Amino acid sequence: ALAGSTLAAYAVPSSIAHAQLAGMPVATGLYCYLLAGIAYALTGSCRQLAVGPTSSIALTLAVTLSGMAAGDPTRYAELATATALFVGLTALFAWAMRWGGIVHFISETVLTGFKIGAGTVIAISQIPLLLGFAGQHGDLVATFVHIGRNLPNTHVPSLVLGVTALVLLQVGHWWKPRWPVPLIVVALSLLLMEVPGIDRFTIATVGAIPAGLPLPALPHMHWAELGELLPLSLACFLLAYNEGIAAARLLALRHEYAVDPNRELLGLGAANVAIAFGHGFPSAGGLSQSLVNDEARARTPVSIVVCSAWMAIVLVFLTGLFDVLPQPLLAALVLASVQSMFKIDELRQLRRVSKAEFVIAMVTILAVLGVGILKGVLVACVFSLAMLIRRLALPECVLMGRIPGTDHFASLVRHPTAQVVPGIVVFRPNAALLYFNVDNVREHMLQLLTRAEPPLRKIIMDLSFTTELDLSTIRMLIDFARRAQEDGVAVLLADAHYRVRALLAREKNGRLLGDMARAYSIAELVDGLQYDVPLPHDAGNGRAAASL
Repeated sequence: ALAGSTLAAYAVPSSIAHAQLAGMPVATGLYCYLLAGIAYALTGSCRQLAVGPTSSIALTLAVTLSGMAAGDPTRYAELATATALFVGLTALFAWAMRWGGIVHFISETVLTGFKIGAGTVIAISQIPLLLGFAGQHGDLVATFVHIGRNLPNTHVPSLVLGVTALVLLQVGHWWKPRWPVPLIVVALSLLLMEVPGIDRFTIATVGAIPAGLPLPALPHMHWAELGELLPLSLACFLLAYNEGIAAARLLALRHEYAVDPNRELLGLGAANVAIAFGHGFPSAGGLSQSLVNDEARARTPVSIVVCSAWMAIVLVFLTGLFDVLPQPLLAALVLASVQSMFKIDELRQLRRVSKAEFVIAMVTILAVLGVGILKGVLVACVFSLAMLIRRLALPECVLMGRIPGTDHFASLVRHPTAQVVPGIVVFRPNAALLYFNVDNVREHMLQLLTRAEPPLRKIIMDLSFTTELDLSTIRMLIDFARRAQEDGVAVLLADAHYRVRALLAREKNGRLLGDMARAYSIAELVDGLQYDVPLPHDAGNGRAAASL
């Protein structure tokens, strides 16, 4: 109960701020916490995860839906609620298909770059409210132009209030991290707005918040809008699931229990479907609110149910308290919450550990800043997949030799003591062999066949690192083995996994690539400890085929 009350103290002002960031009526932020908490508590697997509006999804909605709604706030709200419904249905479909383990389409590297880029966009989008004039939803360039044009109109009282609130939030979080600092700052701001004579400073406020609980209803949408809503919903789903599962795993690791990725899909789906019935917008398990819940000593999902109960109390009885909530304060709350998105240390680590992943993160940042959050994420995903395919398309193929006095074989480059076996070439591809890298592997094998010093008797391919083959690769191996056999050379497969041997057996290649009944080690094939395979007479060089 205490943890849920502490979470509610954080969630009330932050949900109002995120609703404003999303371009939604401020009450809808409270609706999200009200309904998502109950739905997730019944279906999710993490004990401390708090589901509610997040900055990245809110801004993704604002940038994407502003053009579709054509300035109609009612239509805008309907589209946002429809997006929540599609996010929920997508998550439920993924749960039914048990895709919890493979749904991580956005890699951690892309997510790191996305958070930094999105955090920058979100922070800049709040500058107009901090300066006391209306903001606008658009790309980064349009926002900068808008700020530049209106900079002479800066409202100094609003700026002073916003900066002071931001400083108090920062100092409070550093000094008393377990206190409900956002609620304290909100309370101080509300007291300030009640001071006699404060009206003359004309600081913009939230305005009237409708009291009462939302009546269940499905959003209205037109089929023509489906083509634009589905990509937005998929992007929001990917962002929500990645953010939620990352926070859930962190909390589970901290408290030494396991989370179920499939149940997290169910929890995300149930939460967003419930939100859609309650006129909210897409939400996720955010790290910041979950850490507030955890640091308040939450140990079961009862805490988020208590938070939902507080949201109901606020909506029914206390909305009048927040009518005079200053707009600059909401900007300060958003700015304080996005600081955790700037993972500069992770960028430094990527640069130190993996230059390729650092490049992916930087491309993600530039894409988000250049073309917007939704398109930026898609560009980054395509780029990271292209980098992955490029790496898999050029697999490392290492020549191997025998460690003296043992049956172990190792890379000749990494183990200088390894010795080449006369008349035998042993090599290992360090990747799965699939259609997009089969040509490179074939070229490598042909070079082995033409460059090897005679008399060459065997080419042994170590498949211990290759867990997957496809039909293109199998046919390439069979064709190569036939060509090598004409030259009196046997092609044999060592340490082939069961699935690989089963595929080769179904292709009915006879014993062209060796015995597929079991996996033979390299030493067994080198020493001829498997059955004999007769090789045809080599008419080209006049030597007889060697017995294996």
